[in-house]
Amino acid sequence: MIENYRSFTIDDLFGRTWRIEFQWQQNGISIRHADTVDVKWQIHTADESLEKVIALPHSLLQAASRKHDHPLSDPWCMKLAVAHLKVMLETWQDMDKTLVTVSAEELDQAAETVNQWEGERREAAFGA
Repeated sequence: MIENYRSFTIDDLFGRTWRIEFQWQQNGISIRHADTVDVKWQIHTADESLEKVIALPHSLLQAASRKHDHPLSDPWCMKLAVAHLKVMLETWQDMDKTLVTVSAEELDQAAETVNQWEGERREAAFGA
């Protein structure tokens, strides 16, 4: 479980540890005329540094919010982006891209992961 969604580490498919730093979150329409919430990360190892922007399409966010009975909020969007970035690093999927737009299936998987993290956090804080 990730404790701090703004700064954390993840091990990739090849065993390298990446340091992930949150840069910004904003509506994609303001920077590239896309109906998304964009979340930018700076990720680096000892010898490599990359930028990743996870684009969360607004229509998919609304559907996921209804399906998972979770309010659509800035913190939830950040957590969804973290969950997807974690999968990217662990599988090396889409790591050749700077801008990654998540699919409905990927967003649903991220929402399930976030629900699990939030459940673990509640259990740790308040017990079973």
